[in-house]
Amino acid sequence: MQSSLQSHNPAAYLLSINKIAVKNYELPSPLGEHDVRIAIKAVGICASDVHYLRRGRIADFIVKEPMVIGHESAGEVVAVGKKVTNLVVGDRVAIEPGIACQRCPQCKTGAYNLCPDMRFFATPPVHGSLARFVQHPANLCFPLPASISYEEGAMCEPFAVGVYACTKAKIRPGIRLLITGAGPIGLVTLLAARAFGASDIIITDVDRRRLAIAAEIAPGTRTVLVEGKAPAEVLHMVGGCGCVDVTMDCAGFEGTVELALEATVNGGKILLIGMGCSTRRMHIPLLPAAIREVDLLGSFRYRNVYPACLAMIASGKVDLKRLITHYKDLSGPGSFTAESVTSGFALSEQGGEVVKVMFTL
Repeated sequence: MQSSLQSHNPAAYLLSINKIAVKNYELPSPLGEHDVRIAIKAVGICASDVHYLRRGRIADFIVKEPMVIGHESAGEVVAVGKKVTNLVVGDRVAIEPGIACQRCPQCKTGAYNLCPDMRFFATPPVHGSLARFVQHPANLCFPLPASISYEEGAMCEPFAVGVYACTKAKIRPGIRLLITGAGPIGLVTLLAARAFGASDIIITDVDRRRLAIAAEIAPGTRTVLVEGKAPAEVLHMVGGCGCVDVTMDCAGFEGTVELALEATVNGGKILLIGMGCSTRRMHIPLLPAAIREVDLLGSFRYRNVYPACLAMIASGKVDLKRLITHYKDLSGPGSFTAESVTSGFALSEQGGEVVKVMFTL
């Protein structure tokens, strides 16, 4: 199988800004003794994938050479390394895409998402998962319960961001929560917060179509359309100063951070999740937050939450299927082309009613 795989493993390569090509992706051989080979069945498009395509970089991560795109993925195990004991051929798995070094101080204390040497799918120069086959450490591949589709398994990756944030913020029944931004991450964070027991939730966005989806997937959530509104008016619309216990900023702009600082109660928490700001600097009033002891916390990716994510999905507490609004089939003969992949990315950029575009392989 290895020889045929090496000669026929089409993958979507980001060559340069706005240029994608489908080329053969040669995997390392032989298969690592702790690794598995996976036939990819579903890959979701993330905003970061689009960002790399359109701008060629995110912060200091710059695409300098062709890179396989994609990191939200699930598939079927087709080969296992000789020391793998937790998986067998035929297992359906969700793939946690980040490989930490396991040696640095962060890894040794369990904070592996902060590993400075993290190798994360489709983060330059690391290849991603939009390919027929990939290889990955077995301990980062999580069996899918029979009730969970490959597409839901791929959605486990963005959902993990919301679950980790809720864990970090200690979301529980009775918490008053504000979520700024109803993009894909804001919506999965909303679903996670409801699964954690929060019911008093406000979510803001500039797009009424995204807010309609938020109201549909989490009935009872108060939606606030902020398009064209002045900051003072937005603050009044969400309930005024100190109206919530926790704010989760899933947008990442100066305006949303400032709203969070004012809306969060004395002694409350703000989690910075979104990274929408195009610069490395924000001008925000931190002194009032310090005086009111509002904790400003970063929430980066996730750690140790995939089993919990899958359990929530399998239990029926969370339904991620509504967020997969469009599918692109790459499974048929001749269907895995640069044109098909590029059209999926263009669709993903439309926003509004387009939440998650999912490639099926």
